[in-house]
Amino acid sequence: MLKFRIGHGYDVHRLVTDRKLILGGVDIPYERGLLGHSDADVLTHAVMDALLGAAALGDIGKHFPDTDAQYSGADSLILAAHVCSLLEEHGYRVNNIDATVIAQRPKLAPYIEDMRDNLARVFGIDADAVNVKATTEEKLGFTGSGDGIAAHAVASIISD
Repeated sequence: MLKFRIGHGYDVHRLVTDRKLILGGVDIPYERGLLGHSDADVLTHAVMDALLGAAALGDIGKHFPDTDAQYSGADSLILAAHVCSLLEEHGYRVNNIDATVIAQRPKLAPYIEDMRDNLARVFGIDADAVNVKATTEEKLGFTGSGDGIAAHAVASIISD
């Protein structure tokens, strides 16, 4: 019997100077980047949390704690590959991903396809099973003021 599960993920990081802006594994030219223990890729983190949640395997803080030096500056796509392996160990595979990045600036449209391709590759699915959207918050809240970037993700997993 086919099992179908859905999970939701959310992540947020503060924008600071002297950091790269990495979203969905794409290095985006911008005067600020996201502050975090790893590369602070909010998009990939939200997707990982959605997938871990769907499988009832906790969250990224459980698997990649910010108190562990081995994850300092880590490439989130490498961490995502580990999440994919965890899912496989538990008999699941990724079915699809739908994510939204919330950022006033920079404009993300030119980078969306590369983000989709990166996420599809790391999770072993076709790019047409990955959707990435970007929106602003009309200058409201911390994302609207440019203090940070957030991401939401919904993902489904299946097992036979």
